[in-house]
Amino acid sequence: MEIGYSCWGFLGPGVVDTPDGSRSYRAPLIDALEIAGHLVTLLQANRDLDEAGLDLCDAYDFNSGLPDLDVVMFEWRWPLPGRNTTACGSLGHHCDLHRQAELVEHYTFAGVPTIIWDLDRRLSADDALRVLPNVRVCEFATRPTPGATTTFCPVPDSRLDAADAYELAQLHRPTSLVYVGNQYDRDEHFDRYFASAAAHVGHRVAGKWTRTQAWPHVNFTGRCAFTEVDRIHRGALATVMLLPARYATAGHITQRLFEAVLAGCVPLMPADVVDGHRFVPDELIVVDGKDVLERVEYLQRIAGTITHAGLIYQCLRYLDQMRLSRQAAVFQQVMTDLMSTPE
Repeated sequence: MEIGYSCWGFLGPGVVDTPDGSRSYRAPLIDALEIAGHLVTLLQANRDLDEAGLDLCDAYDFNSGLPDLDVVMFEWRWPLPGRNTTACGSLGHHCDLHRQAELVEHYTFAGVPTIIWDLDRRLSADDALRVLPNVRVCEFATRPTPGATTTFCPVPDSRLDAADAYELAQLHRPTSLVYVGNQYDRDEHFDRYFASAAAHVGHRVAGKWTRTQAWPHVNFTGRCAFTEVDRIHRGALATVMLLPARYATAGHITQRLFEAVLAGCVPLMPADVVDGHRFVPDELIVVDGKDVLERVEYLQRIAGTITHAGLIYQCLRYLDQMRLSRQAAVFQQVMTDLMSTPE
């Protein structure tokens, strides 16, 4: 099939000043679709070239027009006032939303099979797109919006297969607790689970956090390059899976889980995350900052031991359900179902 893929992000490392977490799996997913025999055309701007100076045109097909397609697939975008809601050509304007609207009008409303991958849970439950017969919505959530399909955040198979728990346990980890990611709607989780523990152990928060007055003791180091994420996790014993409420209540787990685990950084899962036990061993589920601190102190005691390696191994096993090959198969089935749906 000829698949049109709409995403506002990068296939390579991109630039520092972006919240594009999908860089961890976007290119591997597109590669997997092409290995399966599909032709994938990227329909949004070539940001790798335009912003990062990385020319991937020999490896990937970019098209700013409206080519003939069998299926169109969206990493769903939403209004961001002052960025993609402004006039085209104005200072600071991003054209992702306008382009998405053009694509929906041309393809989706014309009956072309459409997958909406709602990565940030921004498509409202009553959006009219959900009931169109040629549309399927996919979400990371264990408890997706009614009618939507669960597609877990895809972990590249090659990275998961290459991870060695014993080797990861032997790494020097000078930082006890880290969080890599942006602030967006995470204040409640951060205050309850991370901030109080951070007062007692060496820590770091890397990402865009602009409202930090409530936590003067926390070491906020600002945004980091995408290429630094793995290094930061490899130097840390543990992280906390901080989630916005709209994620936590649906069991929507992001790439932060596998980025940490593949680096041997043990993920602590807040107890209020629905179905959190499906992603980490029970001993890594925490109820508050005191609990986080106790787990970190335990990790400090076992660091580098066979017990530590065993815990990392368990975390790696939990990632198996999120393998990219498994998620690509789900997308394949969704596309097959869409193609066989009567108009």
